[in-house]
Amino acid sequence: MNFVDITVELFIGFLLLFLMTKILGKTSINQVTPFEFISALVLGELVGNAIYDEDIGFGYILFAVFVWGLLMYIAEMLELKFLKLRGFLEGNPSIVIRNGIVDRNELKKNKMSINQLQTLLRQKDVFSVHEVEYALLEANGTLSVLKKSLYATTTQQDLDMHPRPSYLPVTFIIDGEPLIDNLKATGFDENWLQDELKKINQNSVKEIFFAEWQQDEGLHVVPMKEATAFKES
Repeated sequence: MNFVDITVELFIGFLLLFLMTKILGKTSINQVTPFEFISALVLGELVGNAIYDEDIGFGYILFAVFVWGLLMYIAEMLELKFLKLRGFLEGNPSIVIRNGIVDRNELKKNKMSINQLQTLLRQKDVFSVHEVEYALLEANGTLSVLKKSLYATTTQQDLDMHPRPSYLPVTFIIDGEPLIDNLKATGFDENWLQDELKKINQNSVKEIFFAEWQQDEGLHVVPMKEATAFKES
């Protein structure tokens, strides 16, 4: 193998990987889930083997990247269509701090120690567990934190106001499908959800792109029409 062949194959590999990144979307860069991490490793290994193995030509690079990229694309499309498969491939967030209390069972389930939790909290400018009302370990390994109202950026303590409880928003609808488990966990059912939608002139769950509920604010709804109009604009 000479330098010209290496240069050409590197250039082809670079273009193919760049193309795959564009096709699969920006979320595969910013929010790397375990499935996407493994997929990226395999794709890089395929291209690397094709470049440095003298017995493998350009056809192998094209075929291997095409097939693997196609499988990843199909998986992405299935995730968008089926909510259960989305949770299986991407994983679901885990509530590791609930109502200000660290959930040891969730930490063990996610193979996380209290020291690792403290490190992730400090990366969110939280230096005490006592300041946290809710903390969610996302599927990509990052931590989302909802501080107690007393420790918010502009604190009620500074304004000499009595602290109010903080509530975690709960998603009820995604892509026209109700999340039954979330409804049951908050003490509601599909009939209640349907009644709430009728109050805002929405006749069907299928017409809703996204809906979330928060105890102190009620139901927030984004209809399919609004979401589509926003994308088109």
